[in-house]
Amino acid sequence: MTTRFEVRIDIDAPQDVVWSVITDWPAQREWIAATVVHVVAGDGRSVGSRVAAFTGLADIGFLDTMEITEWLPPLRCRVRHVGRLLRGDGLFEVRPRGDGATFVWSEDLEPPFGLLGRVGLPLVRPVFEAGLRRGGPRLRALCATAGLPR
Repeated sequence: MTTRFEVRIDIDAPQDVVWSVITDWPAQREWIAATVVHVVAGDGRSVGSRVAAFTGLADIGFLDTMEITEWLPPLRCRVRHVGRLLRGDGLFEVRPRGDGATFVWSEDLEPPFGLLGRVGLPLVRPVFEAGLRRGGPRLRALCATAGLPR
């Protein structure tokens, strides 16, 4: 049984700019709270590449290991969560919208911990989705300054 999480963020930047920012794996720490991402196999920009994301504070948190299963710039990147805790599929989509784009981040995840995970999911969902939405303003700002000297 999988559960869908989804967040949509409208961004006043071209589709290719949004794509370059959201798929800059190491830079995701700038807009995803308490998360550090590294490419651990491949180039991070092709099917079969693997990335690992640690979410937490100090040494308390969890590691999410993913394999890229679809890479279609600047439209879509699909990953399969292959770690111990998270299983399922994640999708980054960048949809054109007038002069900007809409970033859609969806996750179809299997709750961990069996029955306990399924029962606890209604409590976790709003926190998870709020965390994803909280990154929206920072993501918009990064897209607005992408390509400018730092």
